[in-house]
Amino acid sequence: MNKWLKGISLAAILAFNAQATGNDDILISAEEAIKLIGKPNVMFAMGDNPDVYELGHIKGSVEMGAHHLHHADIVGHMHCAPLFMCPEEAEEYISSKGISNDTLVIAYDDFRGPNATGVYAYFKSFGHKNVKVLNGGRSAIKAIDPEQKIYDEIKAEKKVNKKALKKAKKAEPKNDALIAELKAKDKEFKKKLKAQEKNLLIQKGKEPELNAKYHIDPKKIDYDYIASKEEMVHAVQDILANGDDSKYIVIDSRGMTEIIGERKLDNVARGGHIPGSTFLEWKNITDFEKRLSFKSKEEMQKVFDKYGVTKDKTIYAYCHVGAGRSTEIIAALELLGYPNLKVYTGSWDEWGNDMNLPIRR
Repeated sequence: MNKWLKGISLAAILAFNAQATGNDDILISAEEAIKLIGKPNVMFAMGDNPDVYELGHIKGSVEMGAHHLHHADIVGHMHCAPLFMCPEEAEEYISSKGISNDTLVIAYDDFRGPNATGVYAYFKSFGHKNVKVLNGGRSAIKAIDPEQKIYDEIKAEKKVNKKALKKAKKAEPKNDALIAELKAKDKEFKKKLKAQEKNLLIQKGKEPELNAKYHIDPKKIDYDYIASKEEMVHAVQDILANGDDSKYIVIDSRGMTEIIGERKLDNVARGGHIPGSTFLEWKNITDFEKRLSFKSKEEMQKVFDKYGVTKDKTIYAYCHVGAGRSTEIIAALELLGYPNLKVYTGSWDEWGNDMNLPIRR
């Protein structure tokens, strides 16, 4: 083999390895993340809704519900499209979460991934590089929290005691002394649980009131990562004209009831899907068995191969509001090293409300 061919071969191998490796830097494991809880210049941001946050969130974290990050009016009009929010509004919102430009933001949700990746995409679009997704979210932190194990042991003991108390109350003749002893133990277990709750890394309660100063540099906004409605129209026209030979793929990450128009969410006028879309539901990416936000790279690659999602295409993904299920798909592709990826931030909320745009059911 001559030097020229060897050079080509080496370049091809390096390119293949880079693509195979992908971008692992966007993920952080629970084992790594747990060391950063409470550290300065680190903020955990939960992408689930406020009700879920109050039921259980990582200690010291803030709530940034992914669906609320996409700011559109009642008819799906985005005032600063393709940005999730207008910069001034985003600056104020991010500042109110105690996040500054040098903060490491760790986005998380229950474990599934869409809401965490929604927060990730939001920050990335505004040029905030120091942002990661907690793989496994709240569930993964809870599973390795040593204080949680102590709490669960106390809870298990309380449950055994409660069964014994119930049995003692039904027994004949009644043993009043035993019942009194078991009742006293039950009260003691309640006290222990309440005291232990303060030590847990997953806490209940409302969001803390915080403040910081955040600035968005217009020059750093990542327009290569977000797509406008006009871009989507161009891609769709190319797909419809060229089929599999098109240089674009549009992925609809929603469920089938939304895709066929049977189910409409919020204030969208029409149900259905964007013509030429590839239907790849986000649930194909999450590892539900291991309760992780992403399956292994090998498993995810098999999914995308099955649906014909190749690295030579420019890939768009959409869902209902562009911050959630679509961002789960895009983050997975980023992990796999796909180079040309875009979140359609308007998603069906924008497309379905524009009567000038075509739909399919």
